[in-house]
Amino acid sequence: MTVYMRAGEIAKKPVVTLAGDDIGQVKDLVFDSSTGDIRCFTLAGRGLLAGPLHRALLWRNVHALGPHAVMVRDENALEEDDTAAGPGEDERAGVNVLGVAITTRSGTRLGVVTDAVIATGRNPAVTGYEVETAERRRVLLPVAGPVTVSGERILVPDATAEHSAGDLEGFGAAVEGLRNHPPHEPQED
Repeated sequence: MTVYMRAGEIAKKPVVTLAGDDIGQVKDLVFDSSTGDIRCFTLAGRGLLAGPLHRALLWRNVHALGPHAVMVRDENALEEDDTAAGPGEDERAGVNVLGVAITTRSGTRLGVVTDAVIATGRNPAVTGYEVETAERRRVLLPVAGPVTVSGERILVPDATAEHSAGDLEGFGAAVEGLRNHPPHEPQED
């Protein structure tokens, strides 16, 4: 069973060891720009005045991601520095999608991104976005197929506009609806 979470719900979760030691909290989620998979978390210390730890937690070192915490086996799961959060040799730097317009390929503006929706599991990845529409409603839009992301716009297939959910409970059905949506046949002139 796939569990969906907003990226904003994962940020600030405590990072704890299986022994119960509190070793930090999630600061940012770093995604692979080509696949949308979570590559790692950057970390901050715990508490109001705690700053960044300048250490990263690679996804492969996460034991579990639960509703209340990120679990690791022990403190050795953390990287010694946060260089893992930077782009790899063959990867361009990622962009922050919050506040970016999401538009269909045919030009229909769907709204502005307020959060990303993550499918958790063995390979957690972005599966959609929370969007504020022109009517100031918040909806969850699944994404599938070729998606183009830049600092100014996210372009999605036209079928995305036909599938949405009002909450995470209904998001799985929207994802399935989009996946099962037959592609539109090109019209002949």
